Amino acid sequence: MINRNKFHPVKSLSNHYMDCVSTSDMVLLHGNSHPELANLIASRLNIKSGGCSVFHKSNRETMVDIGDSVRGKDCYIIQTGTKDCNNNVMELLIMAYACKTSSAKSIVAVLPYLPYSKQCKMRKRGSIVTKLIAKMMCNAGLTHVITMDLHQKEIQGFFDCPVDNLRASPFLLQYIQESIPDYRNAVIVARNPGSAKKATSYAERLRLGIAVIHGEQKDAETDEIDGRNSPPNVPKNRMSDISSGFPSMVAKEKPPINVVGDVGGRIAVIVDDLIDEVQSFVSAAEVLKERGAYKIYVLATHGLLSSDAPRLIEDSPIDEVVVTNTIPHEIQKMQCHKIKTVDISILLSEAIRRIHNKESMSHLFKNVTLED
Repeated sequence: MINRNKFHPVKSLSNHYMDCVSTSDMVLLHGNSHPELANLIASRLNIKSGGCSVFHKSNRETMVDIGDSVRGKDCYIIQTGTKDCNNNVMELLIMAYACKTSSAKSIVAVLPYLPYSKQCKMRKRGSIVTKLIAKMMCNAGLTHVITMDLHQKEIQGFFDCPVDNLRASPFLLQYIQESIPDYRNAVIVARNPGSAKKATSYAERLRLGIAVIHGEQKDAETDEIDGRNSPPNVPKNRMSDISSGFPSMVAKEKPPINVVGDVGGRIAVIVDDLIDEVQSFVSAAEVLKERGAYKIYVLATHGLLSSDAPRLIEDSPIDEVVVTNTIPHEIQKMQCHKIKTVDISILLSEAIRRIHNKESMSHLFKNVTLED
């Protein structure tokens, strides 16, 4: 873990006010997704985690047993998304509904990583699953959601309750300044043009240059051929001839992978919101190495690190992968020494404290832009 005792935007206020949390009407619960983070938050709030048992029966049904009374109290449920996202969602829904039927005053979900957040756009004959997840959570009884670095900021509009989308950028910026030697010789790299705004935001606050990787080595999910790309076999008649004058759509051709910007003799810092399958990051690192970057760092808020990600990172030109502890990844760290963790529990605990005491949340978003 990175030592955060030197300075932080919420550190000073946190130390002064943390003892002001009234625990008499507050219950802190957590599921099985990330008990370590829940314990860190509880210790920072100086309260004990509530007695809640979440287990699975022999037929894989999820059972929830809340041991403490929650009647008339503010319940905070700490649950994040992991590789076992379906169980994570069901545990949260059942815990929220259990609090609702037990007459809890309010039910706040602390979701550092929102499951299914990548499925927030319509893809061919699919569906917007994030909207479904949001509806289920609100119907289960949630009255507020605290999350961090949503895949798309517009996801907040899917919920029928208030959503606080916290940012991990101050922690990652602090890591760059304190833990990357000669970071003034670094350049912030966007892995694709879509993340150029985030990279620009980091570069402006660090007073560094920016580079963008353009082009891809493999087809994107949206370019996969399915039946919708083929015209229907209909008999030619008067009605079908009407569209004969439409201009034909030119097929999109991805250019060969290229780097826009100078990275020769520089430290390349790739920033993104999520690291799941790392092959695209490895391919980007190989290109940056070919262009002369002598050190390559990858920084992201959420580290799912699925499949054989630790092995691919270990064998790649990447020097370090830095992620926060929104998702547990202790096993991956044991498999790859390049993975580093930044603790963000102080930010979540401060958000809980401010919401419980009905204080403004604006301080947690100080100097944070929409592009973060």
